[in-house]
Amino acid sequence: MALAHIVLASGRSIELSDVRLSSTYGGMLEGYPFRRWNDLKLERLLRNIEKDRPSVPVHLVAPVREQLPDLPAGGFGPVELLPAVTCVGSFTSQPIDPERDSVLHHSALTVVWFQATPDIPSGEDADHGLRSLCWDDAARDFER
Repeated sequence: MALAHIVLASGRSIELSDVRLSSTYGGMLEGYPFRRWNDLKLERLLRNIEKDRPSVPVHLVAPVREQLPDLPAGGFGPVELLPAVTCVGSFTSQPIDPERDSVLHHSALTVVWFQATPDIPSGEDADHGLRSLCWDDAARDFER
């Protein structure tokens, strides 16, 4: 049973079967977030997910990066914030290849995205970046 159904901008319906929400900066004990730190965070996150789920492709929805010009820049440059909640979700849908039988096949993709609140995305109210996902290019077909 799916946790949520999302309709992508393309019209494709995808199902969320597993989701992990975490605080984007929950482990940051000191310092401040800046561009290079965020880049390394994204690289580590993707590498760890690919290691945990090697058979399913992983896609990062490019996060919105907020510059805070009112705060003084530190030694590493200006403060740059990613949205507060890091989301990792396992999605499935009908096969990409129309020749494949949907009873025997499905497509799957692990998606990483960021959002401001810890809400489970659903329907057409899901995050715009998530709904803009080009499923046919990123996901892969699997036999059930």
